Amino acid sequence: METIEITTEFIKADAFLKFAGVCSTGGQAKWMIEEGQVSVNGETCTQRGKKLHKGDVIALADGQQFRIV
Repeated sequence: METIEITTEFIKADAFLKFAGVCSTGGQAKWMIEEGQVSVNGETCTQRGKKLHKGDVIALADGQQFRIV
Protein backbone atom coordinates (compact mmCIF):
# COMPACT_ATOMS: atom_id res chain seq x y z
CA MET A 1 0.00 0.00 0.00
CA GLU A 2 1.34 3.37 -1.02
CA THR A 3 0.91 6.38 1.27
CA ILE A 4 0.03 9.77 -0.17
CA GLU A 5 0.51 12.85 2.00
CA ILE A 6 -1.88 15.78 1.73
CA THR A 7 -1.42 19.13 3.44
CA THR A 8 -5.06 20.20 3.28
CA GLU A 9 -8.09 19.08 5.28
CA PHE A 10 -9.38 16.97 2.37
CA ILE A 11 -8.90 16.25 -1.33
CA LYS A 12 -11.64 15.41 -3.81
CA ALA A 13 -11.60 11.94 -5.32
CA ASP A 14 -10.91 13.02 -8.90
CA ALA A 15 -8.11 15.36 -7.81
CA PHE A 16 -6.64 12.58 -5.67
CA LEU A 17 -6.34 10.23 -8.64
CA LYS A 18 -4.39 12.88 -10.57
CA PHE A 19 -2.29 13.83 -7.52
CA ALA A 20 -1.37 10.18 -6.89
CA GLY A 21 -0.33 9.76 -10.53
CA VAL A 22 -3.04 7.22 -11.32
CA CYS A 23 -4.51 9.41 -14.09
CA SER A 24 -2.97 12.13 -16.19
CA THR A 25 -6.22 14.01 -16.86
CA GLY A 26 -9.38 14.88 -15.02
CA GLY A 27 -11.38 13.14 -17.72
CA GLN A 28 -9.63 9.85 -17.03
CA ALA A 29 -10.24 10.25 -13.30
CA LYS A 30 -13.92 11.03 -13.90
CA TRP A 31 -14.29 7.95 -16.11
CA MET A 32 -12.61 5.63 -13.56
CA ILE A 33 -14.88 6.88 -10.78
CA GLU A 34 -18.08 6.75 -12.84
CA GLU A 35 -17.24 3.20 -13.97
CA GLY A 36 -16.98 2.03 -10.35
CA GLN A 37 -13.24 1.30 -10.50
CA VAL A 38 -12.48 3.23 -7.30
CA SER A 39 -13.41 2.33 -3.73
CA VAL A 40 -12.95 4.34 -0.56
CA ASN A 41 -12.68 2.48 2.73
CA GLY A 42 -14.13 -0.63 1.11
CA GLU A 43 -17.14 1.04 -0.52
CA THR A 44 -17.42 1.75 -4.24
CA CYS A 45 -17.12 5.48 -4.90
CA THR A 46 -19.09 6.94 -7.83
CA GLN A 47 -18.88 10.61 -6.77
CA ARG A 48 -15.90 12.36 -8.30
CA GLY A 49 -16.29 15.21 -5.81
CA LYS A 50 -16.23 12.92 -2.75
CA LYS A 51 -14.06 14.44 -0.05
CA LEU A 52 -11.21 12.17 1.03
CA HIS A 53 -9.54 12.74 4.39
CA LYS A 54 -6.40 11.58 6.17
CA GLY A 55 -6.73 7.92 7.09
CA ASP A 56 -8.92 7.01 4.11
CA VAL A 57 -7.88 3.99 2.04
CA ILE A 58 -8.45 4.17 -1.70
CA ALA A 59 -8.41 0.97 -3.75
CA LEU A 60 -8.50 0.66 -7.53
CA ALA A 61 -9.93 -2.16 -9.62
CA ASP A 62 -6.39 -3.12 -10.74
CA GLY A 63 -5.37 -3.83 -7.12
CA GLN A 64 -3.49 -0.62 -6.33
CA GLN A 65 -4.11 0.75 -2.83
CA PHE A 66 -3.35 4.11 -1.31
CA ARG A 67 -3.67 5.51 2.21
CA ILE A 68 -3.96 9.25 2.73
CA VAL A 69 -1.72 10.61 5.47
